[in-house]
Amino acid sequence: MRSSRHIRPLICAALFAHGAWCQDYLSPLALAADPARGTLYIAEFTGHRVDVFDIRACTVTAAIAVSGPPSGLAVSPDSNKLYVTLASPEGQVAIIDLKTNQVVEQIRMGHTPAAPVLDPEGKRLFVCCRFENKLKAVDLETHKVSAEINALREPFAAAITPDGKTLMVANLLPEGPSNADIVAGAVTLIDTASMKVAANIRLPNGSTALQGICISPDGKFAYVTHTLGRYRLPATQIDRGWINTNAVSMVDVEKRTFLNTFLLDNIDQGAANPWGVVCTPDGCFLCVAEAGGHEVSVIDREGLHEKLAKVAAGERVSETTLAWEDVPNDLAFLVGLRKRVPLEGKGPRGIAVVGRAAYVAEYFSDSIGIVDLNSDSSAKARAIPLGPPLPITPVRWGEMLFHDASICFQRWQSCASCHPGEARVDGLNWDLLNDGIGTPKNTKSMLFAHQAPPTTITGIRPSAETSVRAGIRNILFATRPDEEASAIDAYLKSLVPAPSPRLVNGQLSESARRGREVFEKARCATCHKGPLYTDMLKYDVGTGRGNEADKAFDTPTLAEVWRTAPYLYDGRAADMRELLTIHNWKDRHGTTSELTDQELNDLIEFLLSI
Repeated sequence: MRSSRHIRPLICAALFAHGAWCQDYLSPLALAADPARGTLYIAEFTGHRVDVFDIRACTVTAAIAVSGPPSGLAVSPDSNKLYVTLASPEGQVAIIDLKTNQVVEQIRMGHTPAAPVLDPEGKRLFVCCRFENKLKAVDLETHKVSAEINALREPFAAAITPDGKTLMVANLLPEGPSNADIVAGAVTLIDTASMKVAANIRLPNGSTALQGICISPDGKFAYVTHTLGRYRLPATQIDRGWINTNAVSMVDVEKRTFLNTFLLDNIDQGAANPWGVVCTPDGCFLCVAEAGGHEVSVIDREGLHEKLAKVAAGERVSETTLAWEDVPNDLAFLVGLRKRVPLEGKGPRGIAVVGRAAYVAEYFSDSIGIVDLNSDSSAKARAIPLGPPLPITPVRWGEMLFHDASICFQRWQSCASCHPGEARVDGLNWDLLNDGIGTPKNTKSMLFAHQAPPTTITGIRPSAETSVRAGIRNILFATRPDEEASAIDAYLKSLVPAPSPRLVNGQLSESARRGREVFEKARCATCHKGPLYTDMLKYDVGTGRGNEADKAFDTPTLAEVWRTAPYLYDGRAADMRELLTIHNWKDRHGTTSELTDQELNDLIEFLLSI
């Protein structure tokens, strides 16, 4: 499936010219609504197309082929143009003329653009370039990037205030060392007039996988979806949110401060992997797509803020919440304020509201879910297929299971809860039981886990197959058929590294080429050898502390090391420079102490280009 992506747009165009559907998974990811036209635009991520969906007829009326995986959509205020981010290493923004449903121009944007947001006048388009850690502004008269500023780590979702003055960006992962007192993702606030960062607002400790953000119609509050990891606790149980809870954090936009966080979970049922979030135009409801639990939570927004006001006034609102700081730990806070709506489809991600209905992109079932928001309605959600049913391959099934919390006890989490962003890292240290209690370890990427055994940082598991089955048993606290574990194996084996954003036209820069020679000189290649940059052996390199003193650690692959910070088993090295200098005791982790500044810079450039 992956190998045919570069020819898929041409195939799709030919099939649609003959009235046929592209015979591949579509994976609807993001939505954009045009209520005036009664139209919904759907980004079909692996289908490499944008569907035009007639809301009244509940059918796709057109499909527009694009030259990459569409990750986000924005409709111009006059409804004449659709801006589509194409999430590839040489990403672009495709401009579609909605009168002809044709791509009329493409603007070069950067590495993996997503979350396009238009200013209210439709004169500028703001785009998150995820792996460049940048936010870029495009002048829509010249179609040129007019400004770019730094975000934090993997800007993933964005929203703009109704007056267009403040842009808010949700950064997917925490930045900095994992052994700090507080490890949490943050929201970046940008003043659109000056194009400068006005504030970086950190969420509660353990916040990661910030995958959705929206702003209330009055512009007063922003709502951010994320996982709230309880990583300070040993992973000995899962009920009552012992490992992961699932949350929405609120930001006071005017004061530019964090307000509070509430949980989407119930006491005995999690709401895993919240993704898209949207307010209804009248501000009455907040709707959240729960990607791991295949649900939509419909929350009484006015009642939510009334309850928060009572807490702020010192009123006891539940058995758990006696004070403001209790809210993020109250699994019953939404009782009476929220309706959980099960979906027919699988993997809801993007969400939009038109009229009195919420529309959800159901990624794994190639469908659109429709949820009736009328408070007196008892109708269930329904799913509208976007194409014919296709046989499910082991890789697709495994990808779905990796993101599926329904295979977990009480649906608290999925594998993706600790490995968000295509089975990579969450930036947290977890105290798992595979090597005893009191030995927290940084989350590893699953890339090449099967190709480079053993697994786990201390090599406890002899193979990734063993780790997958142990994870289902000891992290999801479930007993599942082995066929499911085999499918997850197939998915993880299919992962391929993303090209580093530091490459120049796909090649090493001049500095990185010099750094490759330093890599040999510093004896890094002694252990990090071969195509995966690992000899798959364990060494004591003097980095162990406390319970880990004199411990031998598995040699990790350096593939995609640019993406997997922080470094070392406990994530104490925030970046590669710290790893090679501060935390390289007696040159046991490569002979780097005598390198010149230039050599060190070149070595870092090479490592971050792998």
